[in-house]
Amino acid sequence: MSTNKFEEFLAKVTSKVKSKEAHSLIRKELRNHLQQLSQSYQQKESSREEAEEKAIEEMGNPFTLGENLNQLHKPKMDWVLIVLFGIIAVISFLPLINGVYGLPNPIVKQAIWYTLAVLTIITLLFFDYRKLKNLWMFFYGIGLIMHVYTYFFGIMINGAKNWIAFPGVTLHVPMITLFLFILAWAGIFNRINEFASRIKQVSLFFLFWIPILIYLMLPELMVGLIYLICIVTMFAFSPIQKKLAIKIVAFNVGVGVSVVSVIMISSFGRYVHDRLPFFLNTYNPDEEAFIYNKIRETLSQAGWFGNGINKEFDALPFVHTDFVFPFLVYSLGWAFGIILCLILSVFIIRISLNAFKTKDLYGRLIVIGGTALFTVPTILNILIGLGLVPILGVPLPFISYGGSMLIVSAAMLGLILSIYRRKDMVEATVLTKYKKTIDFDRKL
Repeated sequence: MSTNKFEEFLAKVTSKVKSKEAHSLIRKELRNHLQQLSQSYQQKESSREEAEEKAIEEMGNPFTLGENLNQLHKPKMDWVLIVLFGIIAVISFLPLINGVYGLPNPIVKQAIWYTLAVLTIITLLFFDYRKLKNLWMFFYGIGLIMHVYTYFFGIMINGAKNWIAFPGVTLHVPMITLFLFILAWAGIFNRINEFASRIKQVSLFFLFWIPILIYLMLPELMVGLIYLICIVTMFAFSPIQKKLAIKIVAFNVGVGVSVVSVIMISSFGRYVHDRLPFFLNTYNPDEEAFIYNKIRETLSQAGWFGNGINKEFDALPFVHTDFVFPFLVYSLGWAFGIILCLILSVFIIRISLNAFKTKDLYGRLIVIGGTALFTVPTILNILIGLGLVPILGVPLPFISYGGSMLIVSAAMLGLILSIYRRKDMVEATVLTKYKKTIDFDRKL
């Protein structure tokens, strides 16, 4: 037990630390260190009171120590990521300048969505993401409940019942549940070695495959693919023991292939197969070939500096969503297209690097999942826009028009910024820095 002397010393130290979030962590670490020093002196035949006084004396001036710790615990802001987000946000309005057929006031609506997105980012930036660590069952359950609700009360668009409507807004449920499932799996992988028993491994199997089956049933194969890549990537960077990892991978691959094979030859598989055209946007080969020809024609007319953003353009449909990249290349040229690819690449690389700047495992897993969440649709949308892969209904994050994807992306970015902001507030890291600071004070 710590004495009043220790508590007085800790109060003086934390009085110089402006970050209130760091106070409890600093008190815990320094209190443990003081107790260890005190016990060490007591073993050298010092009385308890003398040992405590020597421990406090060895820690140095509490106000100097507090000022040093305040420098260590200043909240961090990733201004590079924020500036890149601002640039991308401006670019998102360019495809809307000439308006969108059938969509009244698209710029105003995009401005409203971006206002909500910025508010979401700011809210999560100042929110302590660590409070979500043990809520994985809550996030997973809410994701499933949303799909059940959508099945009974959702609205159907393009042959898929994936939307729920509120006054003035319609939300795409699979994108929202994808975000929730990523948070759930970050919590699971944070404690993955607790799933060593056979029963728990079987539960992991169902937890992993149920969302995939849901996305197949909707069908939302693109969201299912993103989910698969996100979770597998997070699993690869989880602290799982090697033997347990081999068991889980072998079990999921073996049983998963068998189950999927049975499903695909069943009535459910035929149901999914019949609905694939709605997902792929390839209602017949002639239309598909027509779109590919239009993409090639559009890109061939772009030139280095484009034809101008105000020029009337009707060669491709959905230029504000699925085909936003070829539209921007046609309007502003290949030079702009290359710059846009570089901006998006730096944005994604910056996020991926942030994953390894935090020592907090849970935060790192969220950032890794977020990196995959941005990377997969970005690459696919650009490849589709270049006519290099089949036409899929995938938006370009932060640029394509649409509120659901924007809010989900903003929520993930807000969490990533929150994790970066608190990247030094981790016990193991902090204790090391405390010792370095104490050693520095001794030399002074």
